Amino acid sequence: MAILLSLTACKNTTNEKNNKQIVSSLELKYANQFSVDYYEEGYVHIHIEGEDEYVIIPEGKKEDKLGFDKVTFIYENPENIYLAATSVIDLFETIDSLDKVMATGKESKDYTSEAIIQRINDGKIKNVGKYSAPDYEILVNEACDLAIESTMIYHNPKIKEQLERIGIPVLVERSSYESNPLGRLEWIKLYGVLTGKEELAIEYFDSQCKIIEDLSKDYKDETNKKTVVCFYISSKGYVNVRKPGDYITKMIEIAGGEYALKDIEFKDDNSLSTVNINWEEFYKNAVDADIIIYNSTIDGGMNSLEDLINRNELFKDFKAVKNNDVWCTNLNMYQESSKIAEITKDFNKILMGEDEVTYLYRLK
Repeated sequence: MAILLSLTACKNTTNEKNNKQIVSSLELKYANQFSVDYYEEGYVHIHIEGEDEYVIIPEGKKEDKLGFDKVTFIYENPENIYLAATSVIDLFETIDSLDKVMATGKESKDYTSEAIIQRINDGKIKNVGKYSAPDYEILVNEACDLAIESTMIYHNPKIKEQLERIGIPVLVERSSYESNPLGRLEWIKLYGVLTGKEELAIEYFDSQCKIIEDLSKDYKDETNKKTVVCFYISSKGYVNVRKPGDYITKMIEIAGGEYALKDIEFKDDNSLSTVNINWEEFYKNAVDADIIIYNSTIDGGMNSLEDLINRNELFKDFKAVKNNDVWCTNLNMYQESSKIAEITKDFNKILMGEDEVTYLYRLK
């Protein structure tokens, strides 16, 4: 593995005029938060919205900014990647690249994938602690050559600066800013570029697209759709709901449903997919929903309708509760970010009245 130069040194390099031309670009169908251009001599330019530019340096080649004023250099085929963005690890597993993951911020008990659990238990993937306080010594000793962070790192910019200071390039992924579920999944192509698995990533993405697009056609013009609401109750008593138009609500619509809160106007326009609303607003818009889905990833979920009613007696008024059409998400629904099509098919199944699903379970 090539020895990494410090990012500070890279950024201070005098910018020279770029004489290399773009040979081709990575085709993107839905994602709009990144792009990839392939240059002559094997150089690759990655642009991520709101971020610095990235240049992948081919083996045996010199650093080249390709004409950009400010870039982060990544050496071709990084072998020891730190995935602070935990949702990304499933995409690495999907493109057969877990062997390139050397660190994460979770313990084995936090995962549902047997392959990931095994690699953590075998010490092949190190737990370096929370993204906000990683164990730098492990990262240095294990020769980490790339850190992939979520946008949560912006809450702790000094962490990013420290990683760069010790010579680890940091790529901040923004898949959470993609409102289209297939746009979020299309980031698998970027990880394919980084790991040399472009063809596998594209093939997998296309297979998921086919399933989603077929479902979308089947239910595009259906009338009298069942209404669905997705939420959880915060520790402070607020109801946290998915915003209309976010990727989960779009998956529900693709599956043939209609989001029950689609007419609520939310004042905040931040990038978060969820928002807190008061109980009165939630009750007014969700009491007649045909199906309600409780998001279990925050508080561990529920085991029965009684657990839900214990949160608030007024849940007894809800149409979905009366009809025993209340569901809870499994942990793997959010961990298996590559399974967009399978999760959407589960939404379709519960809309059709079926019980045999993988990513949800009915509260009884």
